[in-house]
Amino acid sequence: MGEGKGLVCVTGGAGFVASWLIMRLLEHGYTVRTTIRSSPGISKDISYLTNLARAAEKLQIFNADLDDPDSFNEAIEGCMGVFHLAFPLDFADREPEEVITKRAVDGTLGVLRACVNAKTVKRVVCASSQATVIYSGDGDEKVVDESSWTNIDYYRSLNRFGTSYLVAKNKTERAALDFAEQHGLDLVFLIPPLIVGPFICPRIPESVRWSLSLIFGEKRLYHLLIKLNVVHTDDVARAYIFLLEFPHAKGRYICSWKEISIDEMSEFLSARYPEFQIPTKDSLKDIEGFKMRGLSPKKLLDCGFKFEHGLEDMFDGAIQSCKEKGFL
Repeated sequence: MGEGKGLVCVTGGAGFVASWLIMRLLEHGYTVRTTIRSSPGISKDISYLTNLARAAEKLQIFNADLDDPDSFNEAIEGCMGVFHLAFPLDFADREPEEVITKRAVDGTLGVLRACVNAKTVKRVVCASSQATVIYSGDGDEKVVDESSWTNIDYYRSLNRFGTSYLVAKNKTERAALDFAEQHGLDLVFLIPPLIVGPFICPRIPESVRWSLSLIFGEKRLYHLLIKLNVVHTDDVARAYIFLLEFPHAKGRYICSWKEISIDEMSEFLSARYPEFQIPTKDSLKDIEGFKMRGLSPKKLLDCGFKFEHGLEDMFDGAIQSCKEKGFL
């Protein structure tokens, strides 16, 4: 790829996908600004960002916090593109739903206002989640596309974990789309499922931990694997860049490679990684959980995007990163 592609901002740069995206943007010739949330009295090790190839010349790091919506202005000023990935992750519902939702909505609208005020931002690509499309509650097992929206009341009726995250994701996406329409802002949403693959951040990402729960023996997570949609880390990062660069991108885009069941995962992991004690299909037959609906990536594929990584790459990368960082 050529050099000098332009100045872009990635919010939430310390995170799993955002840090990988920053690495790829630098490789693609972009100059990158990223925001991280500072914690008073705590010094964060961000060497995994500052040590990236080209980071010394092409990466600037700013402090910004979703609790202070105006704090993103400086990082976004002068940028031609913005990737908004910062989001309050609280799958355990530790904080009240209203608090998390307000933080997510207000912070995102602050980012979008900064984009409008900058007058240089040509497109914003926002991170969404399968949580905004798969729980429609209509009782149909069909594969869903971008026209689907989660029914929050239906999800509440399931009594599953992560309600505050799901509500915040849905309300944030709707608020952002309304804001963009009112202000003429070119805004695109990427909707990934469970993201599996390598990572450069120091902590093991929750989605990687879930996907490797049969290896870690974390039985409390097995119910999440009954049937799920997966995609590779790098394909997600590539999709973000693709949607920034594709001139006709508009609206929402699902980025999901494949559905896999817990039985298929057990067979795959047992065959490919015999060094691990993987639970057998028989031992998993009584596990109960929610079967995720399939997600159609047709809209993204029709634009010309191609997935480059399958299950082997996903799990090889995730396992290798876990070994390198001492988690396995």
